Amino acid sequence: MKAIKSWTVSEGMWAKVEPLIPGPKREKGRKYRRKAGGGRKRLDARKVFEGIVYVLRTGCQWKALPEERFGSASSIHKYFREWKRQGVFVRLWRQGLAEYDDMEGIAWAWQSIDGAMVKAPLAQETVGPNPTDRGKKREQAQSARRRDWNPAVDSRQRRSGARRETAGTDIGSDRDGTAAGPTTPEGESLC
Repeated sequence: MKAIKSWTVSEGMWAKVEPLIPGPKREKGRKYRRKAGGGRKRLDARKVFEGIVYVLRTGCQWKALPEERFGSASSIHKYFREWKRQGVFVRLWRQGLAEYDDMEGIAWAWQSIDGAMVKAPLAQETVGPNPTDRGKKREQAQSARRRDWNPAVDSRQRRSGARRETAGTDIGSDRDGTAAGPTTPEGESLC
C-alpha cells in the first residue's frame, strides 16, 4: 500500500469535512450588480481545503503554494480567512475530538499540562541578553578605526567647577586659591 503524505486529504477525511464547509450565500433583499452565477466561478472546496492543509502541515508561506496544484494562493488564503470567521475549523476540531473520544476515550475529568521555561544550558555562546544580541560574541575586539573615549577632565570636576564660578563663591581668586586681579589681554597682571 502506498504511503499517504501528511498534507494529502484522503477520501475518508474529505467525507467528514465536506458537510462542514459552507456554500455560497446570497443575502435576500440585497441588490447585487451581477446575476446569480455571474463573475468568477468559486474554487473547488476540496482543492481549497487541500491547499489549507498543505500550508498548515508544511509550514510554507501562502504565496509559496504550488499554483498548478491548488490554484491562486491569495484565493486559498481568502477562503481560509472566510472559513475561520465562520467557525469551520472549530467545528472540525470539535468533531475530531468527539470521534477520538468514541474511539479511545478522553479523560475529561482530569487534564494536565506540563511545560518548562529554562535557558538552554548548551547554547551559552550564542545566547545574548535579547534576540538581537544572540549572534554576537561576548568579548569582541574593538574596531581598529575607533578609539576609546577618555575625557581630559572628569565630568564631576567639570560640573562642580562650573557651578562654583557661576555662583560667585570664589570671586577675586584663581582656581588654585591665589589672588587674582585685572589682567591684560596677554594674561599679564596689572597689579
